[in-house]
Amino acid sequence: MDAEAYGGRNDRGQSEVQHDLPRLLDRAARGTGLDRAQWQIQRKGDEQLAVRPLDGTEPRLVDDYVRHLVAELRAHNAQRVPEARMRLRVVIHQGLVELADNGFAGTAVVATARLLNARALYDALAAHPDAGLALLLSDDVFRSAVAGGHTTLTAADFTRVAVQVKEYEATAWLRVPERGAPATASHEPGAAETGKPAAPASGEPAADRSEPAAAGGADSAAAISNTYRGDRINVTNVAGAVDARGAVFGFGSVGG
Repeated sequence: MDAEAYGGRNDRGQSEVQHDLPRLLDRAARGTGLDRAQWQIQRKGDEQLAVRPLDGTEPRLVDDYVRHLVAELRAHNAQRVPEARMRLRVVIHQGLVELADNGFAGTAVVATARLLNARALYDALAAHPDAGLALLLSDDVFRSAVAGGHTTLTAADFTRVAVQVKEYEATAWLRVPERGAPATASHEPGAAETGKPAAPASGEPAADRSEPAAAGGADSAAAISNTYRGDRINVTNVAGAVDARGAVFGFGSVGG
């Protein structure tokens, strides 16, 4: 991830970014129940490359961690004038990484760096000046975590973009979480059209988001009932504290 407009800040402003960025990232991880102390992090001023082992919690990184990071940025920026606010370009990719003499090496590292410099991320932040971050998933991460159904997100929450940076060309998936809708498409060659929902590639599950029923329709009285049915309620008693970080709750009556 990389902080926007770092080079345009004066020395004190750059120092503040370097001070605040790791703290925001740490708090977002704690809120998600992830331990950043277990990650290997390569720092470069306003930028961090974090490497973590594949351990089955990758969907939480895509879903919960980004959600907590958005909340941390919102709280941070609420206390600052516009020019002092922090906004991030965030990329999530997966692949093999080798620890070399001067940092991490490997095609996955290069791909992550290229994705981070994708025009689509810059365009998304420019199009949504109130957003704290723009997120870009590599195609591998999108297919395994989102299209695979392991997050609360769907394909319709992303816009497919074509990334071309130097020698690197790939499909990636763009989202501005605070917009709650597909982000502005990239202006790069082959990008999806602006404002259109993500178009799943061949073989991906189609976006499945039904429209809410119209209020006051002819069948609404029959479909909605406020009748209390005590005989259809199950109660679960839990003794002691419950760690529900990262949990998703749903409520419904027995029998539908």
